[in-house]
Amino acid sequence: MAKMNQAKPIAGALAVVATSVLLAGCAVPYSPAPIPTNFETSRQLKLQAAAHWGAIAGNIQTRLSEDLSKAPQRPYYVAEPPVDASPFQRALTEEIASTLVKAGYVVSKVPAGSLKVDVNVQALTFSPHRARYIYAGVPTSIVAGVWLLASTADPVLMSTGALGAMDAAAYHMAQFASGPTPKTELIVTVSISDQYRYYARNSSAYYVADSDRSLYGLPEDDDKAFKTFSVRGDK
Repeated sequence: MAKMNQAKPIAGALAVVATSVLLAGCAVPYSPAPIPTNFETSRQLKLQAAAHWGAIAGNIQTRLSEDLSKAPQRPYYVAEPPVDASPFQRALTEEIASTLVKAGYVVSKVPAGSLKVDVNVQALTFSPHRARYIYAGVPTSIVAGVWLLASTADPVLMSTGALGAMDAAAYHMAQFASGPTPKTELIVTVSISDQYRYYARNSSAYYVADSDRSLYGLPEDDDKAFKTFSVRGDK
């Protein structure tokens, strides 16, 4: 009889959980505004070294090549960056000129008779402490591996297996950038045009290490981007 009495609260709790799940899974048919949803998980490169700048320049040139094959056979002139350009924009402009030359394109030093290559960089600051989600399969495999190894009676095999699992985790997790999700991002747009039309245009987004903001034309501290003025009235 006691077992039956214990089973009733458990069954009741399960019913409440099941009802909650069903209610949570049902959206109302009408809403005054669209319901916010997440995009499918994607990956975005994080720039952390000058070598990365050269790497993305090569990647941009490769993606532009298909469109360039349809463009008129004329030299390319890489426009000078603006006077207030960031160190990143200046370096990227030089890198793109180099990648075009290495790819066999004729790059002119003067704009006359050439297609113009413009490099535009827009630096953005999002809210800090954005959510960060890491691939969940690796920690699960580590736990499973350690649990299986722990069932053996040989402590040497146990420790060796655990270290091997840790090495495997480090190997798989190396693809993810360390630290929190950066609040700083870049949109890099490279376009090739003449006075009449665009022949190629490509935009890419990148994360930037927040400690390197000054390299991308942003103040290291957001508070420095604003000045406070005190207004005094007549006495």
